[in-house]
Amino acid sequence: MTVSDSRTTGTGSAPPVPLKVVKLRHPWRNVFAVIIVLLLIAFVVDAATRPAYDWPAVGKYVFDRRITMAALITLQLTVYSMIGAIVLGVVLAIMRLSPNPVLKAIAWGFVWLFRGTPVYVQLVFWGLLATIYPTLDIGLPFLPPITQLPTDAALNTFWIAVIGLALNEAAYMSEIVRAGLLSVDRGQEEASTALGMSWAQTMRRVILPQSMRIIIPPTGNEVISMLKTTSLVTAVPFTQELYTRSRDISSETFNPIPLLIVASLWYLLFTSILMVGQYFLEKRFARGLTRIDAGAPVTTEAIQVQEAEARAKQSPADGESGERR
Repeated sequence: MTVSDSRTTGTGSAPPVPLKVVKLRHPWRNVFAVIIVLLLIAFVVDAATRPAYDWPAVGKYVFDRRITMAALITLQLTVYSMIGAIVLGVVLAIMRLSPNPVLKAIAWGFVWLFRGTPVYVQLVFWGLLATIYPTLDIGLPFLPPITQLPTDAALNTFWIAVIGLALNEAAYMSEIVRAGLLSVDRGQEEASTALGMSWAQTMRRVILPQSMRIIIPPTGNEVISMLKTTSLVTAVPFTQELYTRSRDISSETFNPIPLLIVASLWYLLFTSILMVGQYFLEKRFARGLTRIDAGAPVTTEAIQVQEAEARAKQSPADGESGERR
């Protein structure tokens, strides 16, 4: 590959001198790549022929009706829990940024409590909700309740699992949203106020669109993490999600490994879909931003474009100098 080097003299520009660019070689990088590929091939071949994986059983149960229904329930748990977590996380983030010390203290205490205790322990407590509170009293504080509902009748285990997961995740989402809001320069809000925008208009049109570039990547990670955290709702106990159902089937067949592979395949499918959605969301909110990758290789086309731009910038100046002469 050759590039043109234009060198100017005192009387004018000299013809371009071709320079030969030698690509830097990385022999050890190629050696390590070959070794990794060979190890990967060896693992795949060994897994394909190892009887313990029992691939016929995997094919038998991967689309079993019990598994597909459990996969759908797992997806519902993820979606409902994340919706509740995002809504509550936004409210907590605004409370943390509020000048009101009471709201700020309440939000801080919520985050401290739910981030400081394991999610499994929280789900066990939520499973014991009917023991702690046998009835749900509806009315005004310090007054006799207007009506009472048995806790077991008001909330089934599915919604108890959703509430437990959403409250735990809201503590993390509040910190993500708060970091995104703080990443926007204060001058943006001041400029919006100067233009006559209200607080809601400023948040919707200025602050949130810019902060989404910071919020979306960690939120995508939290959604994927929530998908896998649903396997802990057996502590409620809720036993209809994917992992618990696959474990129940394996206890009947006395063959746990194929069912673990089946559950993993479904988790991988959902994770792949969520990662694709996260990619397009990031691309959508990154519009208007240009990023130069310092590690990108320099191609002949890129050099030619740069030279053409440089000549285009120099030509008007050359024409003006000729007219002055």
